[in-house]
Amino acid sequence: MPAAKDKIRLRLRIDVDREAAIGPGKIALLEAIIETGSISAAARELGMSYRRAWLLIEDINSRLRKPAVTRAKGGKQGGSSAVTETGMELVRLFRNVEATAYSRSLPDIRALTELLAK
Repeated sequence: MPAAKDKIRLRLRIDVDREAAIGPGKIALLEAIIETGSISAAARELGMSYRRAWLLIEDINSRLRKPAVTRAKGGKQGGSSAVTETGMELVRLFRNVEATAYSRSLPDIRALTELLAK
């Protein structure tokens, strides 16, 4: 068994056909927008450019029937963004799938780590 200090993690990405549709980075971005209310603040929090963040949001929105994020134009106080109900559901479902995959895979992940060189 790995020592208690070892951190085992599983990274999940859901692909549609051959394209990466949704993964931990896009979900983290949505969560950061929920937290900050802003794409630019979320991008700063995650250490990415605003342009990169906006391209990721456009990609997410283009894959859904309803947008995950809406935004208001900037003004004196700057713009704001909101994660929609669809976006919230996307985050919830992804985190549920991730948690289920991890919990059911934990014994095998631990066994795999025993095979790894220290």
